[in-house]
Amino acid sequence: MSRTPLRAALGAVILTAALGTAVPAHAAPTSSTTLVVSANQTLRSVTHVASGSLYGLDTASVPADSLVEPLKPNTFVQMAPGGSQLPNGEPSPGGDALVVAPEAARAGAKVVVRMPDWYPDFPYKWVSWSDWLSAVDKQVASVKSSGATDISAYELWNEPDWTWDTSAAGSFDSGWATTYKEVRAKDSTTPIQGPSYSAWNQSWMTAFLTDAKASGTVPDIVSWHELQGSQNIAAHVAAYRTLETSLGISARPIAIEEYGTTSEVGVPGPLASYVAKFERAGVHDAELAFWNHYGTLGDTLTDTGGSPNGAYWLYKWYGDMSGNMLVTTPPAQTGIDGFASRNGAGNQISVVTGGCTGSCAVTVNGLSSLSAFGSTVHVKLEYTPSRGRTTAVSGPVTISDTDYPVSGGSITVPVTMNASDGYHLTITPSGSATSLAGRYQITNKNSGLALDTSGAGTAQGTAVVQAAATTGTDQNWTLVAAGNGLYKIQQQASGLLLGITNAGTSDGGTALIWGDNGTADHLWQLIPSGDGYYKIANYNSGLLLGVTNMSTSSGAQVLQWDDNGTADHLWRLTAR
Repeated sequence: MSRTPLRAALGAVILTAALGTAVPAHAAPTSSTTLVVSANQTLRSVTHVASGSLYGLDTASVPADSLVEPLKPNTFVQMAPGGSQLPNGEPSPGGDALVVAPEAARAGAKVVVRMPDWYPDFPYKWVSWSDWLSAVDKQVASVKSSGATDISAYELWNEPDWTWDTSAAGSFDSGWATTYKEVRAKDSTTPIQGPSYSAWNQSWMTAFLTDAKASGTVPDIVSWHELQGSQNIAAHVAAYRTLETSLGISARPIAIEEYGTTSEVGVPGPLASYVAKFERAGVHDAELAFWNHYGTLGDTLTDTGGSPNGAYWLYKWYGDMSGNMLVTTPPAQTGIDGFASRNGAGNQISVVTGGCTGSCAVTVNGLSSLSAFGSTVHVKLEYTPSRGRTTAVSGPVTISDTDYPVSGGSITVPVTMNASDGYHLTITPSGSATSLAGRYQITNKNSGLALDTSGAGTAQGTAVVQAAATTGTDQNWTLVAAGNGLYKIQQQASGLLLGITNAGTSDGGTALIWGDNGTADHLWQLIPSGDGYYKIANYNSGLLLGVTNMSTSSGAQVLQWDDNGTADHLWRLTAR
């Protein structure tokens, strides 16, 4: 996005700033950007329900165990044994359920056999009933003779709403009953999963379950896919449970065999919302969709057996959870959401969140009712950046590591977010706090110029600019800890604070120096980029400190702008 050049003279900037003293501080954040965690209310035991994937495994050793096992995967949906499916242009079949079963078992995961992937084409090309039932018999025989103990279900067909050939094979519901009975004649115990529709559809599911009940072929596990976003998951699960009850069918586990859009896979922020909603809705298992290549653990690796990308570390945080999942309450169906756990010892709370932009927060309630926690708690805040599905990320980056006073049993942790990134809070009774408090020269990565005031001025309302580096005190800025991982940034020469004109919250708001009058625009969160630089985020607006038009000229105005990835948003701190 281009930036509009600032044409106001310095005098006008100073006048605007003076008028701005009467403007009240903006609340930061608001309830619409705050995730609430109830630390004393458990949801259910930790089972990592959403940590698996479709075709997440390629062979018995790809990806490496060292990549698979930390995610504590629950379930993988994999190729039919002996199948010939060539999805997404793959050169040869991969991910055979029985080939990968040993690796899944080592990670404590189950495997679902996707039976129609016996066929090479997608959508499937129907041959004949004799051919299909022969394929079913061969697969069941392979499973039974393999000795594999981690096969959790047979999936009888995949996305029948558009891949079942009604003209050649008859109605799907009738075909389901025939296939179900064929499997049961050969294997009376392994669960059967379906109908595996490509999306939730009340009419489809009603007709299917009505017919399945009449034929005695109701699946042991009911499945469908969520590939259009996470916003309606809760409504879909609730609708299914109501339907189940109305038909007199006993409660079945729910499997969401594929989730995530093509633009979301590999992106931590939106994936946090899926996990949160699956946990909250009580689904049995959910698997990341297969949009690209075999063996990428649901596109959390850069390629088949590749390196972790940003999304991998979100699922690693999920895998590290133990004990019980906690109740979390997002402000709406979209935007910030997250999931949380409390370990068995009761002395660690883990929160994973994302999907918010700008000044956001996590409020944790109920701490006073937990015996392990006292009047002060320690919070480590870190994030995993989204750098693209095929770009490796070496690990999470710590934003802050600090103590919080508990008030009324609660703490609120401010988090300046990019909606694509994932964030993690680890809350413990105590820990080693770290701080950036100190005096620095602050240098822009894009220009190499230093944060300064116009004409080295020290008057209240003077514009903040970038300038050639000097040893002057006008380029010395002291980070003063303001609590909760936030800082005030004070110029040494004037003693005034870095702020934004009129405490503005819009793109292009200009930076200036002003007296400490308690306004929220004087609060900043420093977010390491992982390469020695920091994003300097205004916690009143959630916007980043940058330079107008990405200028590399001395004297260019410093302003705030949204996090669009430009290099002028990165600053180096050099101790002075």
